[in-house]
Amino acid sequence: MNNGRNRNEVSDLNWLDSLEFNRYTGGSAMTETMWRCDQVRAGQLYNRMMFDTREEAERFVRKMQQMEPDQMFSIEAIEARQVWN
Repeated sequence: MNNGRNRNEVSDLNWLDSLEFNRYTGGSAMTETMWRCDQVRAGQLYNRMMFDTREEAERFVRKMQQMEPDQMFSIEAIEARQVWN
């Protein structure tokens, strides 16, 4: 029974690794708008990720909420030039 859970955890980690790789190589859907996802724990910013699309950010939040349901997430649209200037 635990074997299935371990496979799912490895799959989730692989998904996160590919997401990071996509970000650092510029991704394929670069636009004028980027999506900032803030992860908050105990009222403090815990992690901040940037995404090319809102769908990517929402998919990330859904995956993370499965693994860490006690954390809060927010998604906000920002101009890409604020990030890359």
